[in-house]
Amino acid sequence: MQQRKLIVYIAASTDGFIAGEQDELDFLSLVEQAGEDYGYQRFIETIDTVIVGKRTYDKVLSMGYPFPHSDKEAYIITHTPQASEGSVHFYNGNLIVLVQQLKQQSGKHIFCDGGANIIHQLLSHQLVDELYISVIPVLLGSGISLFKSGRPMQPLQLISATSYPKGLVQLHYECLPVVK
Repeated sequence: MQQRKLIVYIAASTDGFIAGEQDELDFLSLVEQAGEDYGYQRFIETIDTVIVGKRTYDKVLSMGYPFPHSDKEAYIITHTPQASEGSVHFYNGNLIVLVQQLKQQSGKHIFCDGGANIIHQLLSHQLVDELYISVIPVLLGSGISLFKSGRPMQPLQLISATSYPKGLVQLHYECLPVVK
């Protein structure tokens, strides 16, 4: 049985922000191109579980779209207890314990879709196996930083770097073991 990996797949501005000060995501439209999904569909086929923060979940719903991962086992990380809706579970327990349990189960890989606080916790506990960072060619200047300070150093091994005509560069890294 293949070990399940936890993979962060996310977009950020060139200066490292995943959203503007007010959670704006309009900078992502700078690289929209008909027929180009930047490998997203191929990636989605490798996962069957999604972890996302409640703030990110609410932002997606506020944009008028249905939750795009309702066909997967989804865990919305929240502080407020809420009943599950089909395969979407509102989880207010210990995130680290949840991820450790999910990694022990059989299945495809686990996709972390943000937000920054969730990613910070997972990196702090060395639970992220791979990172896909799609770098958008814009400097936002401020906003929600992809990586927060105060976590241990994380060595990375570049798996691939792919550039696209609209200027997006997708970096795919493997998280290496931390040497203590």
